[in-house]
Amino acid sequence: MEGEAQSNESALSLLYDIELDATLQFGSREMVLREVLELGPGDVVELNRHISEPVDLVVGDRIVARGEVVVVSGNFALRITEVAAPQMRLESIRCLF
Repeated sequence: MEGEAQSNESALSLLYDIELDATLQFGSREMVLREVLELGPGDVVELNRHISEPVDLVVGDRIVARGEVVVVSGNFALRITEVAAPQMRLESIRCLF
């Protein structure tokens, strides 16, 4: 059993240096093309999520974590409050290959 765990960890370590695109999803909204083309500086697009709801960290097409948006050194960041189960995170990576 211990040898199998070490083998799995060794196999997984091969993936550690692979770069993945991660996206913060604040919410969404469907818009017709006409509305998109009419957008200009200063326009506001309302999303389907309340400000108090957590933001999703998405890798591939899977949510791997949730949290709240914070500002760190003048940049937006995500303070993670909830992490998906390891199996779900691994499935997110598999869908990219």
